[in-house]
Amino acid sequence: MICFILPQVVLLEAAERGDAEARRTAMNTIEMSAGLRSRRTALTDVVRLLGVDVAGLRGLNPTAEERKTVYDLAGSEDLPGTRARGEGDDPVADVAVNQAFDHADRTHDFYRDVLRRESVDGIGMELVSSVHFGTAFDNAFWNGSQMVYGDGSGRFLAVGSLTKDIAVVAHEITHGVVQFTAGLRYRKQSGALNESFADVLGAVVKQFVAGETADQADWLIGEGILGSEIRGEALRSMKAPGTAFEHDSQPAHMNDFKDLPDDGNPRNDHGGVHINSGIPNKAFYLAATKLGGHSWEHAGPIWYHALVNGLGPDSQFVDAANATIDSAVALYGKGHETETAVRRAWEEVGVL
Repeated sequence: MICFILPQVVLLEAAERGDAEARRTAMNTIEMSAGLRSRRTALTDVVRLLGVDVAGLRGLNPTAEERKTVYDLAGSEDLPGTRARGEGDDPVADVAVNQAFDHADRTHDFYRDVLRRESVDGIGMELVSSVHFGTAFDNAFWNGSQMVYGDGSGRFLAVGSLTKDIAVVAHEITHGVVQFTAGLRYRKQSGALNESFADVLGAVVKQFVAGETADQADWLIGEGILGSEIRGEALRSMKAPGTAFEHDSQPAHMNDFKDLPDDGNPRNDHGGVHINSGIPNKAFYLAATKLGGHSWEHAGPIWYHALVNGLGPDSQFVDAANATIDSAVALYGKGHETETAVRRAWEEVGVL
């Protein structure tokens, strides 16, 4: 399943509140998105069940050498586009190309230096990005083998904003990491965990680059990228789910969990994957702030260890809670403050 940073339900609801032009703009993005949805599910299943190397499918050879390439689609939808900047190249005139390259570089270095992971597959898969997808396309996504960024229409997402926020770039790259590790299915609670891990590590990368402590951070995903039809400061708030923008419906506690069907209706968000991700997002925020200091020192490695070692395609919230507690013990020892903080965080959001 293609993982979009802007949930289709938010796009639809904002369009319904807007004028005819807003509805036309929304339909442009929805129609372009329609043909993309099945690719990522197929690639995730291939990776997990058959052990096929997606980098190999792209004609790339696994290597420990760092490789990043950004392509310019110039309004086309024919991926990947024309090569615009690669490893060792100087910055170019196109701001989106440079932002996509530089943020992928910083995210790659975080995974390598902090989590000891070499690219999304762990063995050096090239990080490929394409910018200027479609015409005024209001989204960014991971398609199973690369990152793709639209330009935004200004109505739903600000023009030129999708490559600007490193949390968005790190979020999409982390969907690739999830694909190559737990392979969380993009539906209901497992899908909400998929979205949450992308938000969690996106936020940690953002804080790492800024040098912020957990207490200093704003805990916002997609800060400053919203257009005129969506009033707010970001797409999601991990500190206070449900407050990032007007009509934000994310719950922060299991008491408010939204049991939605995975019926193909975009209003139901694949069973609430972007909606209910607010609950595990809040759990991570609580764990990180209870521990204090930098989120990449304890909380981030615990969540990453759980993703790699403790979860599978159909894992539920309680599985994630137990896996992160087990990871705290594995990394820091039984009875360490990290174990207590992680357990209490999941208790406070009603999962345990």
